[in-house]
Amino acid sequence: MPPKNKVVRKNRKSKSVYTPATEEAIANLEAQENLNAPENSDAQEDLTEEAGLLVDPEKNLELEKNEPNLFQLFATDLLQIPLVKVNGKIVQVVGLVAESQGPDVKIGDLCHICFRDGSHELNAEVVGFREDRVLLMPLGALQEVGPGCDVVSTNRPLSVPVGNALLGRVLDGLGNPIDDKGPIEAEDFYPLYATPPHPLRRKMVDTPLSVGVRVVDGMLTLGKGQRIGIFAGSGVGKSTLLGMMARYTTADINVISLVGERGREVREFIERDLGEEGLKRSVLVIATSDQPALIRLKSAMTATAIAEYFRDQGKDVLLMMDTVTRVARAQREIGLAIGEPPATRGYTPSVFEMLPRLLERAGAGETGSITGIYTVLVDGDDMNEPVADTVRGILDGHIVLSRRIAARNFYPAVSVLDSVSRVMPALVSREHLDAAGRVRDLLATYAEAEDLVNIGAYKAGANIKVDWALEHLEEVRGFLSQRVEDHTTFEDTDKRLLELAPYPESK
Repeated sequence: MPPKNKVVRKNRKSKSVYTPATEEAIANLEAQENLNAPENSDAQEDLTEEAGLLVDPEKNLELEKNEPNLFQLFATDLLQIPLVKVNGKIVQVVGLVAESQGPDVKIGDLCHICFRDGSHELNAEVVGFREDRVLLMPLGALQEVGPGCDVVSTNRPLSVPVGNALLGRVLDGLGNPIDDKGPIEAEDFYPLYATPPHPLRRKMVDTPLSVGVRVVDGMLTLGKGQRIGIFAGSGVGKSTLLGMMARYTTADINVISLVGERGREVREFIERDLGEEGLKRSVLVIATSDQPALIRLKSAMTATAIAEYFRDQGKDVLLMMDTVTRVARAQREIGLAIGEPPATRGYTPSVFEMLPRLLERAGAGETGSITGIYTVLVDGDDMNEPVADTVRGILDGHIVLSRRIAARNFYPAVSVLDSVSRVMPALVSREHLDAAGRVRDLLATYAEAEDLVNIGAYKAGANIKVDWALEHLEEVRGFLSQRVEDHTTFEDTDKRLLELAPYPESK
């Protein structure tokens, strides 16, 4: 097995535990052994010079000053190879957790649980300790794990392969391809656990990012590096709205994480909502609802790590996660399994510690940016339930989808009056901001008089502002609604918004 932190680069014929310099020296030595004939003495001398094995002490001394010799190269590689494996033993399996006696590990380390018949092994992560035992959460089924199975530590945390070859690919929660398109040629490996960008080194969010949806671009303008949540109950159109954004956005790359989704919905999202055009510049990370809790949790971190890689390359990335609620539920399952006490509505304290660490990793960096769009599945349409309330306090805005609006066959079912983009004033012109405020005023005015209008109790001329709202209501609704296949540029949205619902002269 290659030593830790080694990267299997693309276009390499086979994996190696040696560095490129050592491989080159070994190749030169092998060539030297084949040059024993006297007529090849000149070529032999050239090759031994390249390998740093000259007999002449003066030349050796000069060579050592310029580059390391073969022994130094081997010594460097040997220091990175775990020569001794210290194993632990499984002593108990309860529910989702396997307990082992040893090995010497730390939180987050990746371990291998070796089955007793030697057939294969199961990966597991260290999630805690209880007295002198190690608590392991498997990345798969525990059916064949029992007392006495060896536990071998890799002495490293989980990481994900990254590179431009990821574009257009569909991965599982740990970054392995599941689309039958062959292995991924990794350019590097990124850790699943990473610290957010330094707060004083983040770029300011001052450039709008178009997503091609009028109600968002016009009324809730997003900026490059902003993080916003889409809050809704089930069946209100979250996935459809995400598909429209992924297809029409001006971001360079989409990274889409589907956590805890039904297996049936995955292919529907890829083929119907995202489409071939959107898939070409997207990376999808999928963890369906039947996957273990740890894989569902890691899928969110895998998608974030991939987005961080492309941000470090200077790209503007759109990271979409559906849904962060199921990520929180996966963390709750893990916390309860290792003995954490339930707190607010059954959620463990680790849930509310994990959420800001995950969400803060998105945003603007020193070079590129990650614009994060996180859907929140609210229980019983309660916008103040614990996860929704916590996420809303972390993000830079929220888009609320209303079941009442969706029931009217009005899509996207965005409740403009309940939604806000906190960075919008820094992104758009004064005229754009005033026009958006005018539309909000119209919707609020109509909402107050809606009951009177519906029962026929309102008479025209009784209130000039209500008359104005009724006059332009259908025009505004036509602007806010949009078919899935319709794409509107940011410039067209801005132009239509400025012409929308002018105030009456007496206003």
